[in-house]
Amino acid sequence: MLLGKKRKLGRKLEEIKTGEKLELSEAIEDKDLLLYLGLTNDNNPLFIQHDYASMTPFKKPIVPQIMLTGMVTSAISKYLPGPGSSIKKQSLTFIKPVHHYGKVHFLFQVTGINEAAHSITMSVEGKNEKNEKVLEGELEVCPPYTPKSITSHTLENF
Repeated sequence: MLLGKKRKLGRKLEEIKTGEKLELSEAIEDKDLLLYLGLTNDNNPLFIQHDYASMTPFKKPIVPQIMLTGMVTSAISKYLPGPGSSIKKQSLTFIKPVHHYGKVHFLFQVTGINEAAHSITMSVEGKNEKNEKVLEGELEVCPPYTPKSITSHTLENF
């Protein structure tokens, strides 16, 4: 639990417009791979062994797809809509592998708004440093709700 200063929430549903875009780039460093592999205890040789990966069509170790998924979900949580949002549904396709020390440029776009369901639909596309598409997908996201005041029901019985 975080104590102290409140964090600013992301943008509310009524503040978001269809067509909005978010672009960001993420570099994959050794520290990121080691943290992921340590947390998940995933020792797939395709992710960590250069000698094994060199004998496959990938030629070099690849970044675990769930790490790329984490980068997508992190962008939702941090930027659009931002803190307080939640992913309801996602569909991602991994078109090409991302290799160690690669860089992925993500483009997110709001493609729809559903006020009744309090959700937005977003597309995502990721390209590597050669401008080749490495992933694409769609997400249904619930933007943050306006929190109710802690004292809103305090005096109801008076």
